[in-house]
Amino acid sequence: MKIISGILLICFAACAPMQTHLVSPGDLAFLEELTRAVVDSSRILPGQDLPPAIRSYGPNRSGITLIKPGGRDCYPSFWVRDYAMSLESGFISSQEQFDILLYTAARQSDSTWTTKTGSLVPRGSIPDHIRINDGLPVYFPGTYDYVNQGNEIWRMPPYCDQFFFIHMVWFYVHSKNDPAVLDQRINNISLFNRLEMAFEAVPAYSDNEMAFISDSLQTCDFGFRDVITMTGEVCFGSLLRYRAAMEMAELWDQAGDPQKSGKFREIAKKIKGHLVQEFADNRGLLRASTGKSRQPDVWATAFAVYIGALDGWNGTRACQALEKAYLAGTLAMEGQIRHVLTTDDFDSTTVWEKSLAGKNTYQNGAYWGTPTGWVCYAISQVDKTAASKLAIEFINHLRKNDFRVIGPGNGGPYECVYPPSGYKQNPVYMTTVTCPLAAFKKIPLTLH
Repeated sequence: MKIISGILLICFAACAPMQTHLVSPGDLAFLEELTRAVVDSSRILPGQDLPPAIRSYGPNRSGITLIKPGGRDCYPSFWVRDYAMSLESGFISSQEQFDILLYTAARQSDSTWTTKTGSLVPRGSIPDHIRINDGLPVYFPGTYDYVNQGNEIWRMPPYCDQFFFIHMVWFYVHSKNDPAVLDQRINNISLFNRLEMAFEAVPAYSDNEMAFISDSLQTCDFGFRDVITMTGEVCFGSLLRYRAAMEMAELWDQAGDPQKSGKFREIAKKIKGHLVQEFADNRGLLRASTGKSRQPDVWATAFAVYIGALDGWNGTRACQALEKAYLAGTLAMEGQIRHVLTTDDFDSTTVWEKSLAGKNTYQNGAYWGTPTGWVCYAISQVDKTAASKLAIEFINHLRKNDFRVIGPGNGGPYECVYPPSGYKQNPVYMTTVTCPLAAFKKIPLTLH
């Protein structure tokens, strides 16, 4: 009996279910249901009015379902980047994707022009956001005014939207196995040509293919830091360019054009090959830029690992640096992530060198859930236990602030928070849950 019992115990241990994700099945189910609810709250159906506080920006006259960055009073327009970043959550239908893809393509700039305020809209530019009541494209942050868009802070549209447009198309073709859509003509220009126009709208150096921002044409490379002034080569924008180049190569493979495919793979190869040389600090973290606001960038470092642009020994060093910062308490708070480690602030008054936001608010030191999945993914490469701990802290924060639970001030997931002061920005924010959910499902673990 003792021998049989021992065999049974060994068999039970071997057959016991293992945790195959960062969090327990119950926590993952909670995150999935919360994400579904947030995406649903962010939908604006044809003809639907916006909530009372932002009703003047609606109703939705587009004729299709649009998805804004969040529910309630959150950002009353359709934002390209937030939508594109949420696709991998799995809660946006193929029909919605197709409709929004064509809707966005129709508002791409087909020529180069200058706004009334003197800002430049290059040919191929994708709107930052699109007004839902009249469909007018706004290419610059900080305004809903089509006529007076752009100013001295944003002399060119953000770089990210061009690359997120490519990601939208790639994701639809990839998930639906429908390359025929690329031949569809929008305003007499094929979707394939529109993708190339978008890619070429962002300036990049020919020797290393890095995107750059000049002093004379100020903009941002990534809309999640559009109130931060950066110059020189920019890391996140170059990473998005890398991913877009890989996606363009895959699309051209499907189209049977190896020459075009090879061209985009070479661009991606150059970016990946120069990434560490141009941006890495002595710990292995990637700096945000080579000019102004060149602080080591947590988001960019984690995203580089996540998309495979930073791997091998350099990737391991970056992951170890993020793990060390997390364990030291300089990277995260309640599972939310800072743009810059608390040890890397520019000075005592600001996190980034130049910011429109005050310290420890918004993009200048508040904590965000959007990159939590990328950071967990990176840390999991060197310390699965620490990655799981960070993910659980994130889930616990979401449970505490769940907008579906009636309670004083419940509006989570928020866009960003600063727990020490009680600061919270924009309730029911979509990428706070869609991005981590996609990343959590991507991370293979063997934790018991």
